[in-house]
Amino acid sequence: MAGKKISPWVKGALDWGPLVAFFIAFNRLKDGHYEILGRDYSGFIVATALFVPLIAISTFLLWRLTGKLSPMQIATLVLVLIFGGLSVWLNDPVFFKMKPTIIYLLFAAILGAGLLRGKAWLQLVMDEAIPMEHAGWMILTKRFVALFIALAIANEIVWRTMSDSVWVDFKTFGLPIILIGFILSQSKLFERYGIEKPKADEDGQGDA
Repeated sequence: MAGKKISPWVKGALDWGPLVAFFIAFNRLKDGHYEILGRDYSGFIVATALFVPLIAISTFLLWRLTGKLSPMQIATLVLVLIFGGLSVWLNDPVFFKMKPTIIYLLFAAILGAGLLRGKAWLQLVMDEAIPMEHAGWMILTKRFVALFIALAIANEIVWRTMSDSVWVDFKTFGLPIILIGFILSQSKLFERYGIEKPKADEDGQGDA
């Protein structure tokens, strides 16, 4: 099924809305403890319990609106459901904090496996946005593998050595800023290996 275009504002709201909601909920609830069905929960766990269904709903809406989901979106949803669910069920925030580590290591492993076979699987996800020659995708994929491993290590250091507030700030702002900064830093690579998309027939007619 071909993907359908949606407004960038709608896509941005669905992509980032659950994370922003988690950040707001955590900062409002972090100092309290809440009794639910006879169990005492921290504000962190309550915010996590809100985040898990929100990301499930937003991913479902993205699928309904666009007709497709990337492998990364599917993997992220599955791991959020597993690790976020475990944190809520066991009343232990550690599982949710480990989720970014597992996600980044999984992405690094998948991309690394593709590289061993001479394939740049990152191209399957990003080629529509950044068309490049195969050689460029191989270089970018290697760099993303290194980035994902570094982010996994960074997440482990932050959640194990710092407060919940610092980790939430790092997850909400630090990780996205690093990813965006990394992509912007690859401009030379995009210029060297980029290719122009073929222009659509202005008359909208194709061969019979």
